[in-house]
Amino acid sequence: MLTSDFDYDLPENLIAQYPTKRRSASRMMVLDKTKKEIDNKHFFDIVDYLGKDDVLILNNTKVIPARLLGKKLTGANIEVFLLKNLGDRRWEALVKPSKRVNVGNIINIADDLAVTTIEKSDSGKWIVELMYDDSRDIYDVLAKDGHVPLPPYIERKMTDEELNNLDYSRYQTVYAKTAGSVAAPTAGLHFTQSVMKKLKEKGVQIAYVTLDVGLGTFRPVKCDNILDHKMETESYHISAKTAKIINEAKAAGKKIVAVGTTSVRTLETAYQQYGCIKKCDGTSQLFIYPPYEFKVVDKLITNFHLPKSTLIMLVSAFAGKDFVFEAYKKAVENEYRFYSYGDCMFIS
Repeated sequence: MLTSDFDYDLPENLIAQYPTKRRSASRMMVLDKTKKEIDNKHFFDIVDYLGKDDVLILNNTKVIPARLLGKKLTGANIEVFLLKNLGDRRWEALVKPSKRVNVGNIINIADDLAVTTIEKSDSGKWIVELMYDDSRDIYDVLAKDGHVPLPPYIERKMTDEELNNLDYSRYQTVYAKTAGSVAAPTAGLHFTQSVMKKLKEKGVQIAYVTLDVGLGTFRPVKCDNILDHKMETESYHISAKTAKIINEAKAAGKKIVAVGTTSVRTLETAYQQYGCIKKCDGTSQLFIYPPYEFKVVDKLITNFHLPKSTLIMLVSAFAGKDFVFEAYKKAVENEYRFYSYGDCMFIS
């Protein structure tokens, strides 16, 4: 199967540059993968589609201000994009422009934060050490000195302060809890406390998993044959409470509704590794593409994804490639908003 099989044309004006004024007011395309029917709704209508026989699984990871903008001692501008906390103040990171950086360089980010480059891997990633006051929590330091790691296709003419004021709140789910992601689980951005309250009142059970979104989610597929693509590892956690809810639901014939591709990969990874859902911590390197037999997930809420991405391949495996691309074609025709701050689809 070729990467080009998952390509489509998207007018640039449909790439959402801002979130909707109200989270739940985003549009929602509803796909019935059995009947092959497509309907157009708004996200707040999700309350009409879920009930007491559904269990909603949300990824409660929290996006960190992972973009660090600084200068070398020479005055050269350098960007450090944090990817993964390795402990002992060391992080895996991307450093740009990499050709201007050598091992042992110090990059000053702010008065209270600097970065030292330790080691560069063959893949181009760096190991860096963050230098800051040990009495402070690193995530408090990053909240002060870092920037929201928005995707590169979001290009807006606003000052850094204006961007951060908007994105610190909106590029984060309302239920975010566990810091560790460098990109948002965007399907969850549509939820409000009001929508979640209404779902609970209808008897929908809500449970949480954690997958720290990193390169494994947003790294582009650069090879021609998708089988040659290797996913980066991402850490995940499933609590005993969530495992119990899922197992009891499956035994009772209820449906598992995953919010976002990261929740899907967390659940399907755990099942592949253990043959069931149980309390566990691990890493996911699962690459889902057609054909794939889903063991846990029955329904999916997801955004509209980039062409040729692992995300659109996962969605194609879930609902059928031809049906998904028919839906994408209609989304373009109906001027849906695409990507991170865009609209969503519900696949039942």
